[in-house]
Amino acid sequence: MKATITSIELKGPLKFFALSANALNIIRQLKATSYKDFKKRGVWTKHYTMTLWNNESELKDFAKSGAHLDAMKKSKDIAKEIRTMTIDTDTLPTWDEAKRLLENGKVFKF
Repeated sequence: MKATITSIELKGPLKFFALSANALNIIRQLKATSYKDFKKRGVWTKHYTMTLWNNESELKDFAKSGAHLDAMKKSKDIAKEIRTMTIDTDTLPTWDEAKRLLENGKVFKF
């Protein structure tokens, strides 16, 4: 199985409203898939998600379509930085472990 861990650092606290609108649509899209597990958390301008998938194909199909794709196109308007990492695992890591893994993740700065 594959897990994707993502962090987003917003440009400012007011960007939370745009993030929330995107997240609502992404979660609707996610619920229509065969994902295995999902966790989210965030405060102020730093937010995290973790999603567990059966395989890389399902993960990529989700990431490159629908609301998720739309949000990725808008990310430079709301984010200062996005980090992402995909790992092989049967369960989602703890939040502490996920944050450590993201230190070596792919970084997008805007």
